[in-house]
Parts: sequence; C-alpha cells; structure tokens
Amino acid sequence: MYALVDCNNFYVSCERVFQPRLEGRPVVVLSNNDGCLISRSPEAKALGLRMGDPYFQVKPLLEQHQVAVFSSNYALYGDMSRRVMWYLSQVVPAVEVYSIDEAFLDLHGMERFVAPSLEELARTIRANVLARTGIPTCVGIAPTKTLAKLANRLAKQNPALGGVCYLDTAERRRGALEQVAVEDVWGIGHQYAQKLYAAGIRTAGELASCSEAYARKHLGGVVGARLVRELNGYPCQGLAPSEDGTRARRSLCVSRTFGRPLTGFSDIVGAVSAFACRAGEKLRRQGDAAHLLTVFLSKSRYGLEPPPYSCSVVLTLPVATSDTVELVRFARAALKRLWQPGNRYTKAGVMLDGLEPAGQTQLSLFEAPPVSEKRTKLMAELDALNRRFGKGTVQLASLVLPPGQSRAPWEGQAQWRTPQYTTRLEDFLLVG
Repeated sequence: MYALVDCNNFYVSCERVFQPRLEGRPVVVLSNNDGCLISRSPEAKALGLRMGDPYFQVKPLLEQHQVAVFSSNYALYGDMSRRVMWYLSQVVPAVEVYSIDEAFLDLHGMERFVAPSLEELARTIRANVLARTGIPTCVGIAPTKTLAKLANRLAKQNPALGGVCYLDTAERRRGALEQVAVEDVWGIGHQYAQKLYAAGIRTAGELASCSEAYARKHLGGVVGARLVRELNGYPCQGLAPSEDGTRARRSLCVSRTFGRPLTGFSDIVGAVSAFACRAGEKLRRQGDAAHLLTVFLSKSRYGLEPPPYSCSVVLTLPVATSDTVELVRFARAALKRLWQPGNRYTKAGVMLDGLEPAGQTQLSLFEAPPVSEKRTKLMAELDALNRRFGKGTVQLASLVLPPGQSRAPWEGQAQWRTPQYTTRLEDFLLVG
C-alpha cells in the first residue's frame, strides 16, 4: 500500500499557523511579484476565486469581501514543509517528498504492525502533523501511487471521510474511479483529456476499463499502459528519491519576473549574477557540477516591443563546475550576447544542465582544471556560513548593493509578506 499525504491549502495554512485570527476568514497568497493567486482558503474558493487569477483583476472582489491577502513567504513555507516531512519520515519506512506540500509514504508490510488498520494510522498521522505543525492534511491510501493520488483528491472533496480515503478493496476502488473525471487523473493533461473525451471516455473508471493496447496507442506508449495498470491496482512505480536532498535533479533553473521592467544593463547583470549564485548553491547541495549553462531574457508580450519576446544563449562549459565565481563569469558572458539596448525586459533566468557528480567530471585533455582545490574549499565555507548566519550573509562583491540602496532593482514586489517566523532570529515571535 501507498499513502499520499497532502497539506491542505498549504501556503494559506502556514500563514494561519502564526495568525490564528485568520481562521474562518477568506485568505489568499499571491505568487512572486504579487502577480496572481497561488493559494486560497476554502472560504476564498467559495467566493469564486480561482487558482491563477491575476491579482489586479480580482482586487475589487477581494476588497469587497475583506479577503486577507499575503505575498509569498517561501522561506517560511519551506521550513514548515521540512517539519512536516521530517515527522512523516519518522513513522513510515520510506518517504518520497513529491512537492513542497505532498509526500508519498511506503506502507508495504505495515499492516501486521498497525492496529487496528492503516486507516487508523492515517488518522493518527493527520492528528500528529496538525498538533506538531498546525498544518491540516488529507491522506489517500491505495495499492498504487496513482490510486493514492486519486484517493487523496476524494478525501479533500468529501468532508464525510474525515480527511482519509482508504481504497483497500476492489469495490471501493471501482466506486472511487467512477467519482473522478478523467482530466483529474494524475498523469492526464489537457490534451489527453480532450482526446479521451472525444473517444467517449469521461471518468477514471472508464479509463481503467481500456485495454493496455489502446493506452499504448493513444496515451504515450508504455507510460499510458502503466497508468491504466495502476488504475486497476497493479503498481508500476515505486517511491522515487525525494527532493529533500536525496534526489539528484537532472537540471536546475533559477528565474524571476522583475518587480518592474528594466532597461539598464547593470541592473540585469545583477539579476543574472544573483540567479547564477543561487543555482550554484543548489548544485553544490546535491553534489553535482554543470556542463551546460543557459541564460534567457524575456520581454512583456503586452508591451510595445516587437517579437521575439524571449531569447536565450546556451554555453558549453570547458569543464563541468559548481563554482559560483565560474558560473557567474559564464552567465555574464552569455548575457552580453543577448543584450539589446532599448528593450524593456521583464524576466531573466539561469538554467544548468548536463549535470555530473562533482568528483567525477570529465576534464580537458590539454588544460588544467579551472577550479582549484582551494576554490572548492572556499565554496564549501561560503555555503556553511550562509547556512549558519542566513542566506546572502557572504556573497560576491558584484552583488553588493550601492550605499543607500536597500533593494535590488530586479527584486519583485512583496507588499504583504509576513515575517520569517521560524528561520530569522529578528522575526521570532515573542511571548510575554
């Protein structure tokens, strides 16, 4: 059996942990740069607010119903997520951290040790997560990961289930499959949903009744066949290594939409340099080095500038590296190729691909390694200091702001961001 634990309205729930007065009140959290809605409380959903609604469009509705609005506080959300995932890792044999607010649990063999059932274990997990972190969750349990995801959806939709849906019998699984539309099945996107609707397949139950030959032909080959088998209770995928540091990502990307359109080269150089630094930190954290570096710039599609609205440059590095100084140097060189004076840029990003284990990089035949052992130790000390004293405590000189300037020009808007209650000493709550 697998279980999927999903935190309910996670970003909103994190804000409510430290502001209990928000309970029962409509609350929304905005994306980077306060652009659109990315988390909504049940009360906000009841007002008709949808995921992804642009803030400027729904602002009158928010004001009319006195909806509490918050900017994204990813430092807080990331730390709260780590607390939830740490607890889950203590109560089950294996955990796959699927996203910041979701985790798959491996429950195989636990039936004999859990009394009276896995359903009661799920209810205990929900209660303990709420008591330890203040975050409400729902749990779906089923023989496959796809069915566990489907069960979790039903647990959220049906209050009578008490936050837990256990699909332990074939009869329960059939009933659950008939309640879920085919577009809501994990792995079925918009295009596949249209194709299935045209073929008269509208529910997950009807999809599960399809032959594997049909799935192979119309749903992406072996991936579609595995999906149909999983819907029928035959596991085709186990837990994958998690994003908590145990999974080596195949690529890394750091990008941001600017708080305002930028036209100055120095401002955009600062943004790209900061993104390259952040990408280097992530790369070193998972013990890899990058062989390919991509820098891209984007303009507004709704401005006066003519297309193309996005451009990019890919550089093949002489030797794979995770050294921040080297990554920034190559990122600045790539930016010079892209730069076109007179344009108003709204977004930039740095991508790292061709990842290799840091100690096993392919060296040049005729040149010495560009990064010495001393530089490797320097990067390790840099990361250690920033972990201990806070992000950005030690950084490259090119990222230091001029005197009198408190924010970088490229930083996004965050008018309603709450304090970092759990990760910044100055923001800790004081109880008298």
